[in-house]
Amino acid sequence: MLSILHDQLGVWFQTKSGTNADGLTRAQRRWRVELRSAVLRCLVLLILILNLWLGEQSGNAAVHSNVITGYAIATILALTLALTNRAPVWAGNAFIVVDAIVVVALFHEHLFGGSLDHNVTNASLAIAFLLLNHVALRLVPRLVLLFATLVVTGWLSLLFVMMFRHSGGHSPWPLLKDAALAMSFSFAAFVSFLLTRDHNRLLKQAAKSERRRQNLSRFFSPAVVTEIQRGRASLDLQRRPAAMMFVDLRSFTRFAETAKPSELEGLLAEYRLQVTQAVFEHSGIIDKFIGDGVMAVFGPPVPRPDDVSRALQCALELSRKLDDWRQLRQRQGKPALYFGIGLHVGPVISGVLKSGQHDEFTVFGDAVNVAERLERLAKSLGASLVVSSAVLDAIGPVAETHPWRRQLDAKLEGRSGTLSIAYLAAAHQHKTTARHPVCHENL
Repeated sequence: MLSILHDQLGVWFQTKSGTNADGLTRAQRRWRVELRSAVLRCLVLLILILNLWLGEQSGNAAVHSNVITGYAIATILALTLALTNRAPVWAGNAFIVVDAIVVVALFHEHLFGGSLDHNVTNASLAIAFLLLNHVALRLVPRLVLLFATLVVTGWLSLLFVMMFRHSGGHSPWPLLKDAALAMSFSFAAFVSFLLTRDHNRLLKQAAKSERRRQNLSRFFSPAVVTEIQRGRASLDLQRRPAAMMFVDLRSFTRFAETAKPSELEGLLAEYRLQVTQAVFEHSGIIDKFIGDGVMAVFGPPVPRPDDVSRALQCALELSRKLDDWRQLRQRQGKPALYFGIGLHVGPVISGVLKSGQHDEFTVFGDAVNVAERLERLAKSLGASLVVSSAVLDAIGPVAETHPWRRQLDAKLEGRSGTLSIAYLAAAHQHKTTARHPVCHENL
């Protein structure tokens, strides 16, 4: 029995410290509460013995013995059910009733001895408040109300019966004094009820807030999540200026057809980590992952004057990081793929699109389509990064510090007309000319 108790308490204390807190089912949480309640019952039993047998010698010894015996039986039963994880759902209510009966019996122990002299002892009051705290620790408001209602009702009802049967020549003082004590106990119970109710409400709100934060953190950087939770950013659909960035791995589909699932998983996990870190470090948003493609946004939902600058800095840094990552995988003998990045700036419609049970932050507009086509164009240009001239124009002379190559009349797939662009040749293209002839000039 002691070894079982040791093992079960070890699990309980691990859970309390957070070791096993994640992923607990409702049944496991209820078992944890029942075990804690049963362990505390053992402590209450000890205090009960000390108060009744050592604290006050003037009480009814027979009543004290019966109360201690009954409570000990209930404690052993509660501990057994908790250790074996067999406590029925209604067990908590049943033990609350037992606690209430114990308190009422102690309050009116004089009736069992045939005496009409009534005086609630200090030990009885101490045990009543002790058991009230024990009930409140279950953090179930209705159980606090159940216990308090049973105690106060039983307390005053028996007192009224006693006063009615022996009304002749007896002072109403005991009734008035007990009524005042009952009011004090009721007030303490009401406060416990409010505390447990407010605790549960705050816990639900905190859990809801944490779930929302975890959901937002999949797409937004921690700084943006904080702005959203403080109400400084709107997630409603609005037309906003934004810098759109698309990232894609080259020949990924062909690689996926022959790669082992473990190789595919490892490559995608490392790749997405590189992109996510770079985007979040520059306060951008990961709008969505599409296989090996990543769509990132700079601007919504908190527009800033330096959105385009941060987007370009992110694209340049990500280009370096992905090239270093590709070379590292090559040295390690792992599959390594080239990449392409497209960047464009323009007005978009962004915000949370509500669609039944699946709400999603989305961005759409012509700027999105242009950025996606610039990323595709990077492959034919042998480029690691392709940006529209609107991006460089928005930044100004700072952009000239990089070896841009320009194409004044680039044709984008699926679009009429041409667009002025600039691009950086991929690392493996620096030693040779582009594989496709283009009209370009160094900036």
